[in-house]
Amino acid sequence: MLTFKLRTKFLFLAAGALTAWCLGAPAAHAQSLTGWWLDQSGRAGILISPCGGSTLCGSIDWLRTPLNAVGQKKTDIHNTNAALRPRLLCGIPMLGGFTPDGAGAWHGGWIYDPESGNTYKSNLHLAEDGTLRVRGYLGIPLFGRNETWTRPAAALPPCQ
Repeated sequence: MLTFKLRTKFLFLAAGALTAWCLGAPAAHAQSLTGWWLDQSGRAGILISPCGGSTLCGSIDWLRTPLNAVGQKKTDIHNTNAALRPRLLCGIPMLGGFTPDGAGAWHGGWIYDPESGNTYKSNLHLAEDGTLRVRGYLGIPLFGRNETWTRPAAALPPCQ
């Protein structure tokens, strides 16, 4: 009789632990994606954070070279919308709308490329090596390009 009670108690505890792990997995994955990332070139630091529910967003919050050739703060000069070209590059939204897709993946988002001034659909994947695989594409993921972002050694100083 005692063995049956212990076995039953163990099964309930194991089921509870498994349920808690499954329910907590998306939050843990989202948490591991938040924070600072360096883009593939190492010239921009993107700060990713929650922006409503389980959605993630990010903005350019650090630039290796924040000033242009004439000593002024860099602006969004390549934006396809002429009205947005005067806005400062540092601080602009760069990605948003990502929702967890399981196993370290996020989908359904968009990414802005300040070098072309275009916005693309995007997916994110947190790789086992700790890098972030960023895919921007037109229409379907087949027609796009990949970048690999890395974590900086320390938090970056935000734009001033």
